Amino acid sequence: MKYTPRLPEDNVNVTPVSPLREFFTLAGGLLAVVVVAYLALGLAVDLIIPRLSPNVEQKMGGIFVKSFGTSRPDREIAGPVQKLLDDLQRRCAKLPYHFNIIIHEHDAVNAMAFPGGHIVVFSGLLSQVTSENELAFVLAHELGHYAHRDHLRGFGRALVFMAISAVMFGPDSSLGGMLGNALTITELSFSRQQETRADEFAVELVNCAYGHVGGSTDFFEKISKAQEPGIFGHYFATHPENRRRIDHVQQFARSKGFKTMPPRPLPEAFRSNPDIDE
Repeated sequence: MKYTPRLPEDNVNVTPVSPLREFFTLAGGLLAVVVVAYLALGLAVDLIIPRLSPNVEQKMGGIFVKSFGTSRPDREIAGPVQKLLDDLQRRCAKLPYHFNIIIHEHDAVNAMAFPGGHIVVFSGLLSQVTSENELAFVLAHELGHYAHRDHLRGFGRALVFMAISAVMFGPDSSLGGMLGNALTITELSFSRQQETRADEFAVELVNCAYGHVGGSTDFFEKISKAQEPGIFGHYFATHPENRRRIDHVQQFARSKGFKTMPPRPLPEAFRSNPDIDE
């Protein structure tokens, strides 16, 4: 009788599960771990931020602003802008910071609040404003971020993600970049809430300084009409939609009973000067 070997019913050398399915299962599990870790560390940041002293902030801020050069408050543009900011702080803001204006020569229409009271104002922004009240609103908006400590929360969450991304995927990983974009979307509504609160703070501060809120939305009205996606888009990357933002500022001012009067013209001293030292 001829012997015929019987093949096993299952091939032990081949997994019954699709390799593609295993990949997505592992990738999904890894993504879930990273997201949970990010949210947990972000919560820790939110708990620590209110307890961080301005002195510690000052040391942190020095690291971030080095790339923007130094400001000379007694020279050209930085002086008048610094004086306006100091006046807003002295009369109306009363925040526990010594603020330092840094004028950075760049076409971006932007201003940034760094830890420790360092406010970077781009020359592109100064080239767009036409009244002192417009500039005061922008500066007051940045002061609003300090009042709510948004600037620290933003940097804290960014640092948390940078650390996780570097450990899990390496500093130059494309997967880390994709994950960063996804997490940025989840933070976007939170960022817009911060911007709205900072706008409301600015409205109240401008009314305190000038006795009215005239000129507060002029800057945003001009940007809305220009609709230029380049340098204007940089300033509004995470800000509320421009028209909605203008409407909210105006509605908030009316709800507070604030008057609207003609703004003060912007003195030439506030204009950007290409010869200013950085």
